[in-house]
Amino acid sequence: MTGATAASPADEVRKLAELASGIRVGMLTTIDEVGRLISRPMAQQEVEFDGDLWFFAERDSRKVAHIVAIPEVSVTLTSKDTWISIFGTAELVDDRAKARELWNGWVEAWLPQGPDDPNVVLVKVTAMSAEYWDTPGGRIASALSFVKSKVSGERYDGGDHATVDL
Repeated sequence: MTGATAASPADEVRKLAELASGIRVGMLTTIDEVGRLISRPMAQQEVEFDGDLWFFAERDSRKVAHIVAIPEVSVTLTSKDTWISIFGTAELVDDRAKARELWNGWVEAWLPQGPDDPNVVLVKVTAMSAEYWDTPGGRIASALSFVKSKVSGERYDGGDHATVDL
């Protein structure tokens, strides 16, 4: 762990979980067959963050083909005052009970065939590390900190930042 704070690794994981819990949509980045990074928005399923992120996908999609070929992925989560970058490995999970447990109206809008359709598969991302930037107070606090740095000549303080090994 590195960062601006002297918090314990367990505290940093709790902070990361707290920050990630309020963000529904993230960008899942995979590597395609010629080595290009491909990102697309994905709805994160609401489960308590324990280092795993859950997404739904269609088995015959490009993202699933990328994951099967190269399981290393990145997930970026952002809100108005928080940015999280997660690195991990993705795997396909064929578990109808888990799919029904995580199913909701948000998913159904994208996959109307339902959780029992054989083309619907879960993508589990097991995080290995994450980095976050949190600016409590959002844009106003950032603007005030920026003005303060310009007036005082001191380095800009954009809030909390840490790298967390999971």
